[in-house]
Amino acid sequence: MLSVPDICRHGCVAIGNFDGVHLGHQAMLAVLKDLAARQCVPAVVVTFSPHPLTVLRPEVAPCPLTTVSDRQTLLQQLGVDHVVILPVTKQLLQFTAQQFFDDVLVRDLAVRGLVEGRNFHFGRDRGGNIQTLTELCRGQGIELQVVDLVGDAGPVSSSRIRELLGAGKVAAANELLGRHYRLSSPVIRGAGRGASIGFPTANLAPPEILVPGHGVYAGIAAVDGRDFTSAIHIGPNPTFADDTSKIECWLDGYSGDLYDQTLTVRFVREIRQLKSFPSAAELVEQIQRDVEACRTAVRSLS
Repeated sequence: MLSVPDICRHGCVAIGNFDGVHLGHQAMLAVLKDLAARQCVPAVVVTFSPHPLTVLRPEVAPCPLTTVSDRQTLLQQLGVDHVVILPVTKQLLQFTAQQFFDDVLVRDLAVRGLVEGRNFHFGRDRGGNIQTLTELCRGQGIELQVVDLVGDAGPVSSSRIRELLGAGKVAAANELLGRHYRLSSPVIRGAGRGASIGFPTANLAPPEILVPGHGVYAGIAAVDGRDFTSAIHIGPNPTFADDTSKIECWLDGYSGDLYDQTLTVRFVREIRQLKSFPSAAELVEQIQRDVEACRTAVRSLS
């Protein structure tokens, strides 16, 4: 039996990984909140930690778009009353679709209504689908709403967003997310090369979530409650024969010490791919152009 707080029981529920809390998820949440309001019960999201594939086949498990904490915060900002995080264990993953429905949804959560995407699967080996769920809900008198996870540009999925970010297409990924992709990580000590050429950067420790592909990006960095236009370099530094992949952020107008602070960076759009320059002087000229492009990109948001 799962440990579910009483305030999370007898509500309308949506179940899924909700990684990224993208526009498709947001469409589900809108339907969930309407259904819960109509039944005068709480709107509850049930999500998993870690991703089931991390337990079943860790070698192919997707890199997450959000930490569990960020996912919970985003869901609550969108008006969900409660978020239940199910610990993923081998025992849970052995539940058949019928067992999951009977033990988790009916017994532990006592659901009054369900909202799911049309491609929803559940139970061992993904044995249950939306048709299975429809029949099970009908037998228990539970109202089921099925939502198509489609945005203006077509189907929306966490997998598609991962592909776009991996290819460096952060602007397109942002459109599917309905927000700027962001990551937070502590600032660590680097080689100090940026400061030596007039553009000091904050080096970020590798985060828990997906890092966009190699390239230069326009972004916004948050420090002490203030936002700064940021030029973000992800990848190696071929001009200096440095093959180590890093995340380096230059903050426009910031001159303080960021070491050991946690920096949150939002990605606005891609600026260019990485390349090697014949000299440090030519690299500096390109960085100056990058900075102006980043300023223009961020100004365009207002």
